[in-house]
Amino acid sequence: MGATYPQVITVTSGKGGVGKTNIAANLACALAQTGKVILLDADLGLANVDVLLGVQPAMDLFTIFEEGAGISDILFPTPYGFSILPTSSGIETMAELSTGQKLELLNAMDAIAEGLDYLIVDTGAGISDSVLYFCMAAQQRLLVLNPEPTSLADAYALIKVLKTRHGIDQFKICINMARDPSSAKESFVRLLEACDQFLDGVSLDLAGVVPFDPDVRRAVMQQKPFLSKYPDCPASKALLQMAGQIPRWQATAQDDGNIKFFWKSLLYR
Repeated sequence: MGATYPQVITVTSGKGGVGKTNIAANLACALAQTGKVILLDADLGLANVDVLLGVQPAMDLFTIFEEGAGISDILFPTPYGFSILPTSSGIETMAELSTGQKLELLNAMDAIAEGLDYLIVDTGAGISDSVLYFCMAAQQRLLVLNPEPTSLADAYALIKVLKTRHGIDQFKICINMARDPSSAKESFVRLLEACDQFLDGVSLDLAGVVPFDPDVRRAVMQQKPFLSKYPDCPASKALLQMAGQIPRWQATAQDDGNIKFFWKSLLYR
């Protein structure tokens, strides 16, 4: 069973190259085993979920404003139990929508919210406006990093901006491509200590550690989720363990607590 209320989870990172999109896609694959999942490809300008999965959605979210296009036409079902909602247009386009178009988009979201358990949002990397907007609108923020010093520094920078400018103070942390458990723990502790020292009131929760695994690279080359292609590899087992905790993440009905609130936050910021 999914959460009591549909959860909106952004998967984000302070820098590129840490496997953010791969984690998002495989997380959607894992959660789809027990619930209805949509993966929003929101890495605006560099959207690559389709490339990672070897699929080719014909339309994107903004096709809804073209004659005859509906939300069911835009949602792209994958062979892995979840659907992709592509958004190749930039967040600036959302800001330029008319009031009528915004209402049309919000009404379309009702159609996909019914029976939905999870909306996984694959954001861009870094601290661009679009990344911040998606992170502010979502219920949960899963921050992906690896043990490299640059990844830690950029993850801290993203947390700092969201905390100091927007009051966001709760983050789930995924350490990806960890060489061993001790290095992963050390990375999390260093990030935690930096936040404790310089950012008052930030809460970090280690959601999962995904080890470095050659099968992940093999799956990427074959344009398949590693969870589907190599279900017994160490990375798949770790990903499933992390996904198993997500139904217990706090989800509320505050301000609808779900999809429509997410889109309202984006469109009427």
